[in-house]
Amino acid sequence: MAKTAFIGLGVMGFPMAGHLKAKGGHEVAVFNRTGAKAERWASEHGGTAHATPREAAEGADFVFVCVGNDDDVRSVVLGETGALAGMKPGAVLVDHTTASAELARELDAAARERGLRFLDAPVSGGQAGAENGVLTVMVGGEAETFEAARPVIQSYARMVGLMGPAGSGQLAKMMNQICIAGLVEGLSEAVHFGQKAGLDIATVIDVISKGAAGSWQMENRHKTMAAGQYEFGFAVEWMRKDLGICLSEARRNGASLPVTALVDQFYAEVESLGGKRWDTSSLLARLNR
Repeated sequence: MAKTAFIGLGVMGFPMAGHLKAKGGHEVAVFNRTGAKAERWASEHGGTAHATPREAAEGADFVFVCVGNDDDVRSVVLGETGALAGMKPGAVLVDHTTASAELARELDAAARERGLRFLDAPVSGGQAGAENGVLTVMVGGEAETFEAARPVIQSYARMVGLMGPAGSGQLAKMMNQICIAGLVEGLSEAVHFGQKAGLDIATVIDVISKGAAGSWQMENRHKTMAAGQYEFGFAVEWMRKDLGICLSEARRNGASLPVTALVDQFYAEVESLGGKRWDTSSLLARLNR
């Protein structure tokens, strides 16, 4: 059993921290910027809630972070009340936030200065994956640190892989989001086309999903999309945040991402329709407006 801390108890972090305690059997201290949520988690799971990230991280072997963006990570990790200030020498900071590779390298350097270790470890699988403990985790960092942390991370993951040095986990997550953006747009156009053609969408999808066109998005989202329901997954505003990170990194490394840039514009149109909190399959709503 490891002594752990979990910082950030949103729709992902709340169940992930729960799996650390219930499935992993680890000791868990928590911090959340809305203190009432941390108190509720502690009451439900038997851990301890703390007033600052630093207090939650004190004495922990592993400190996990899952918040919104680069600035959110800095606010809970750095500074006098941040997690790094409370961590013991040799402890591991694991950032599950989908953030920039630049931030990952910054945190890696900051951890090293304090005799600490760091992994950037964004996740894929959404809220359902977090709740069911079956996330995919893409990790950047040193192999020895990865091997130390992997058994603990497996409390809420079914796949944990080392992608390379610090920042590589974030770069792999960018690839993941680039793939999803194109897939969802393609699926949206196919469903839109089928509806206009008068086809029974469920019947067609049942056939084509077994062939080369098949995907997780097709299997899990076609029914709700055809029904015009968009309350079942990763929100558009968060996808736009992620795609912005991808496009920013592409400007740095010279990659060409024409489809990603176009889909980001399409999501901006979805937001203008009031779909900021709709799930990413709502690209269909833009076509059907």
